[in-house]
Amino acid sequence: MSFNIGQDVLPHEYKGAIYNRESANRLRWIKFAFVCLFSVFIARTLQLGLQSNDIGKYNGFANEIESRADIVDRNGVVLARSVKSGNIKLFPLRVKEKDINSVANEIHKIAPMDYSIADALNLIKSGKRGLYIKKNASEEQIKNIKEAHRKYNCFEIEQFTQRRYPQRNVFAHVVGFAGKDAGLEGVEYAYDEYLRENKDPLRLSIDSRVQNIFYEQLSIAMNKYQAKGAMGMLMNSSTGEMIAMVQIPDYDPNDINSSSAAVRKFKLLRNNFEMGSIFKIFNTALAYENNLQNKEYKVDQPLMIYDKFGRPAMKKPIDDVSSFKRDVVKKMGKRNLRAPEIMLHSCNVGSARIALDLPNGAQKEFFHRLNFDKPLNLEFGKTETALTYKVWGPTERATAAFGHGIAVTPMHLLLAVNAMTNGGIYIYPTLLKRNIGAVRGERVLDAEISATLRNIMFNIAEQTTAKKARVKGIEVGGKTGTAEKRGADRRSDKNRNTTVFTGIFPVSAPQYIIMIMLDEPQGTKESGGWKTAAWNAVPTAGAILDGIIPLLFE
Repeated sequence: MSFNIGQDVLPHEYKGAIYNRESANRLRWIKFAFVCLFSVFIARTLQLGLQSNDIGKYNGFANEIESRADIVDRNGVVLARSVKSGNIKLFPLRVKEKDINSVANEIHKIAPMDYSIADALNLIKSGKRGLYIKKNASEEQIKNIKEAHRKYNCFEIEQFTQRRYPQRNVFAHVVGFAGKDAGLEGVEYAYDEYLRENKDPLRLSIDSRVQNIFYEQLSIAMNKYQAKGAMGMLMNSSTGEMIAMVQIPDYDPNDINSSSAAVRKFKLLRNNFEMGSIFKIFNTALAYENNLQNKEYKVDQPLMIYDKFGRPAMKKPIDDVSSFKRDVVKKMGKRNLRAPEIMLHSCNVGSARIALDLPNGAQKEFFHRLNFDKPLNLEFGKTETALTYKVWGPTERATAAFGHGIAVTPMHLLLAVNAMTNGGIYIYPTLLKRNIGAVRGERVLDAEISATLRNIMFNIAEQTTAKKARVKGIEVGGKTGTAEKRGADRRSDKNRNTTVFTGIFPVSAPQYIIMIMLDEPQGTKESGGWKTAAWNAVPTAGAILDGIIPLLFE
């Protein structure tokens, strides 16, 4: 036999028909056997994998959301915590005949308030493929169902981590709430990065004891005065630590779907309100800055503002309430007042006359100093932009003096009044507990003028509209404000008021500032139908101060 290079050896055998058929059949059978064995292998692997996942489901927390650090108050009280939970599911068709009674007992033991033994038996005999027997189960219930599953192989747990808020509604607007992957409102949103990346609790400046007293008394006030809403804040005057922040109506952050977006809105930061006579604090500060404090102003007659052509620039003149005319003009015989007295007696006419005496642009510049012309970018959120005048004519200057026509957020107001009374330093607030150290702030008022304003506020609390905020054992200073709300047509509605009280204590060296606000309070029999701040916001503040001062100075 000869061999040819480049050609097959035994080429005739390769071409033979008998050899080709037998080889093909043999390969076909080998391939078939391999496919069968591989299929069995794959099926067994999947089965083991499913069993492994099933076991893992009961020995660990599958599909757990990212963990978040606890949120606690300044004393370590838990305000938010991530807890393991799950939905328990029963598969009736998996229950063996001999285990029916035992499984029914297990269901009853896990949720005795939900299912009697008879109820559990009905579930097992329902013939359904699968059904939930407990949603949002506790860790103890999950532990017990795991043991039951190992015995009877008929349960399943859909496990997850929930964010729970044990203080519920009391801290709703401050703490906010979180979604599956991130914080959505309040502290949960503002400090989301820290909460996701750390295990140590986030310690807030809020004192839960003080917060609860605020919540209780604001709830009482809202009911007593049939108010649309109630809000309150307490801040450390020198460190800017927020000790309490409460807003009602509120919601349960454990069940946010039961509340509306309007209720969840943090109005202390995000709603503007006209604050009425509180603005006389700023007007008086301006009087002292411009050496007008000793000038006497006529206050016994209404004040009409005229335009440059001598025509009335207002529909009606600026005037004062009847009680001022009765008690100050008639009883005290005061027809002219100086700046401190104008603030003490909360005189609108006198305040307007001071404002018209100020240099052009003085009010606008002063309000700029107090950040009334911009939103506040705070470490725990951004406020709305306050609503101020674009044109500062005589009418605008006069009415701004007593808080008419300018709307600011409650946070804007709290920080501005604090700057007027703490020695003249504008302090930026924090929701975190601060250690002793540098505090972010800037001077906006002379310290001597600030001391003078404190004394006037002390006299207001001792003699006039803020008397019901006094507390034994400590000197309190304050100022009230009542403003008519505006309707859709932007006209004032005398039937709808916002009432405000801001207070400082101790007056000689303020450590705290408090702000109380009621939205559309109604008159009572006790008040003789009056619904100004002196009759509702002030006594509410007094009740709160009476409860919290022993805690603040313990």
